[in-house]
Amino acid sequence: MPNLFTLDECPDLYLDACVCDEQRGLVFMSAWGRDTAVQEFLARLTLGAAEGGIEHFHVAQDHRSIPVFVGNVDMLEKRTTRTYRRTLFGSLVHLWIFDKRAAQPDLANHSAIALLPPGEAMSENVVWPLVRETCPLPLLEHWQRPVLDLLMEQQMLVPLPAALGPVKAWRLNLKLDLLEAALGDLIRNGILTTSAQRA
Repeated sequence: MPNLFTLDECPDLYLDACVCDEQRGLVFMSAWGRDTAVQEFLARLTLGAAEGGIEHFHVAQDHRSIPVFVGNVDMLEKRTTRTYRRTLFGSLVHLWIFDKRAAQPDLANHSAIALLPPGEAMSENVVWPLVRETCPLPLLEHWQRPVLDLLMEQQMLVPLPAALGPVKAWRLNLKLDLLEAALGDLIRNGILTTSAQRA
């Protein structure tokens, strides 16, 4: 059973996972609560501060209160499912809120987010297809290892630092001019080739 974290602003909602970016902006959260608590939280996300809305919330962890900033609500996807219909506390709803780039890459800005289980530092089987889908430059399948190394070295593929619970996230943010020049260097140096056998 994963640890559950409470929200100071909504004590009837319990988080089992939360991921933030470097500025503590919300990237992903998974929460549980009764339908009324979930609906109240979702409604408050859309309201201004003067109307009792939530622009940020605090997650209680180890006697600390960790701030999480909501940012642009239009960039967040919200999904719910009703589970555990007959519990001591009534029907429970599972809520997910996540950056839309975790579901669909932002092809116009060449950006995406990969949500991963925490076991490995990075799951190449998940991240590499995401890189190929997001990048408008042609990337051959057997270029995987050198291109991923390049992206991490150039800080175009970075792990997001703040995570609670059983999830981690990597952000892909391609700088096409820099990437195109670096790929050209790798091709000229024979590191990237058209033949998988020589790669």
